Amino acid sequence: MSNTLPFDYLHSLAARFQAGFSVLPSARDNHVITWSGVGFRIGEQYCVTAMDDIAEVLTEPAVTRLPGVKSWVRGVANVRGRLLPLVDLTAFLGVRAGLDQRQRRVLVIEKGDIYLGLIVDDVFGMQHFDAETYRLECSLQSDSFANYVQGSYQQGQRQWAVFRPAQLIEDNNFYTVAA
Repeated sequence: MSNTLPFDYLHSLAARFQAGFSVLPSARDNHVITWSGVGFRIGEQYCVTAMDDIAEVLTEPAVTRLPGVKSWVRGVANVRGRLLPLVDLTAFLGVRAGLDQRQRRVLVIEKGDIYLGLIVDDVFGMQHFDAETYRLECSLQSDSFANYVQGSYQQGQRQWAVFRPAQLIEDNNFYTVAA
């Protein structure tokens, strides 16, 4: 090795290692196309939304109530110096909330000028689905979900409704907050 340049030595070392490895199976042989999203629950309805739609997930922060608004508008919270409006998604959809209030979480939506917190009953983190299990139809706990859901994924015995926050934000009923 004393007469070999460092680059030549590294090149011969790489060649020896490559010769010792067997060929790996092709990724195309067993490739499964997956879709990933953030899983959560509203009442008894299991939902998932695209990861791009959620800026962050928070525990339910202390909230300042606002006078003269509908009951599903919980108020505003100070999150790192920004005022975050909080909406109880379960109440907005007219669904009975889960029993354990300690598991409630806030899905933060941040798109352009929109900065909004949606309170849900529970968050299950990232969920991965075989893209072939996607179906346009979806069994919903309540018809109030229909405008905000677009299809579903099946994972074992559980169906996950694909919730679209953009459709919620575009709904004029969502902005009618005066009591």
